[in-house]
Amino acid sequence: MTLASTNPADELLTLDELCTMLKITKATAYKQRTSGTGPPGYRIGKHLRFKRSDVLRWLESKRDIA
Repeated sequence: MTLASTNPADELLTLDELCTMLKITKATAYKQRTSGTGPPGYRIGKHLRFKRSDVLRWLESKRDIA
């Protein structure tokens, strides 16, 4: 994989983009992150980033089969 990957699944999302995608507030995202129940992320300096494929995999693991 190169740094200039064109695969959309490898796209890094900002916290704002994650919140928009999941329709949650930043407070909810931070709460899930600190409790270990949210999608895995990366700390890059003072910024949080989330790989789209990781978020989709995490979301699928939350599917309610009821």
